[in-house]
Amino acid sequence: MNIVCLDLEGVLVPEIWIAFANASGIPELKRTTRDEPDYDKLMHWRLDILKQHKLGLREIQNTIASIDPMPGAKEFLDELRTLTQVIILSDTFTQFAAPLMKKLGWPTIFCNTLVVEEDGSISGYKMRTADSKYSTVKALQSVGYDTIAAGDSYNDLRMIRGGKAGFLFKSTEKIKSENPDLPAFDTFDDLLDAIKTNL
Repeated sequence: MNIVCLDLEGVLVPEIWIAFANASGIPELKRTTRDEPDYDKLMHWRLDILKQHKLGLREIQNTIASIDPMPGAKEFLDELRTLTQVIILSDTFTQFAAPLMKKLGWPTIFCNTLVVEEDGSISGYKMRTADSKYSTVKALQSVGYDTIAAGDSYNDLRMIRGGKAGFLFKSTEKIKSENPDLPAFDTFDDLLDAIKTNL
């Protein structure tokens, strides 16, 4: 039995933090897991910037409301789900993900949770589990699934390498050059064909 595990941001939807950086006029927030392999370091840095600028969950959610899936992403997901089970494994947060899941037709997503204060400020975050994408892939395998994964960033690599097949999708030239053994695709049609050959 197969299950496909997909990253969310940069794969199915634009990067939330980049969109918010553009909306807020704070270019420092454009730094993502494509640039910083240490997710904990990245998130603490982001939260410090939000605190400095007195920005909270409401402002980020206002930006998220304007984000649409990448062209072809919903159609890709719809077709893929006719072929096999699909789970989105993301390091985003439940408070960010819901509007995007609605636009994608409510696929299953496993993600993390923000700690939000009464005034709407974000004081921290709770990871679902350590090394959550890789841990989830291993857990799925322990209950009889073969995993096939795709993602674009450093925090996807263990998930991609941890299963039966794995692919880089819409990744950076740096990540692709550092992982020349991983097949890399830039269109949903090519990714779908690659997944199909491994089902």
